[in-house]
Amino acid sequence: MPLEQEGKEKGFEEFGLKEFVLKGIKEAGFSTPSPVQEQSIPIVLQGKDLIAQAQTGTGKTAAFAIPILNALNRNQEIEALVITPTRELAMQISEEILKLGRFGRIKTICMYGGQSIKRQCDLLEKKPKVMIATPGRLLDHLQNGRIAHFAPQIVVLDESDEMLDMGFLDDIEEIF
Repeated sequence: MPLEQEGKEKGFEEFGLKEFVLKGIKEAGFSTPSPVQEQSIPIVLQGKDLIAQAQTGTGKTAAFAIPILNALNRNQEIEALVITPTRELAMQISEEILKLGRFGRIKTICMYGGQSIKRQCDLLEKKPKVMIATPGRLLDHLQNGRIAHFAPQIVVLDESDEMLDMGFLDDIEEIF
């Protein structure tokens, strides 16, 4: 899909996003979608499955975070789950989603090993809408019944090839 149509760059407004999402995008410093965002966002907004691959620094996180934020219903459950292989990547994704969703006051939770389980349980009680987690810690919470009514409508496997290389296939299958 070309970035330019009739001499005009496509803007995020053309996706029909909620006002708070557009405001978050602007505050984050994005003016026009990158190619991966331009091609991915409409597909995810339609509720379709997507596999996307792009270089580091091309805006992949925003490509899935923007439609996730736009789709939230604000019910009492976790509506979106992002599974990622490392705590560093989990923290990075969490920061990006917080930044993009700040005007909608979207609560997120970032769960990974090495962080206090009690603290994570306290954060779960605040009813986050988006969870970013590493497979091992998420599985620990699920196996020990610490997450009630867990049925996110949107699931993202970020760096899925890396997770498979790291041996997380069994954990991912058990989570699903």
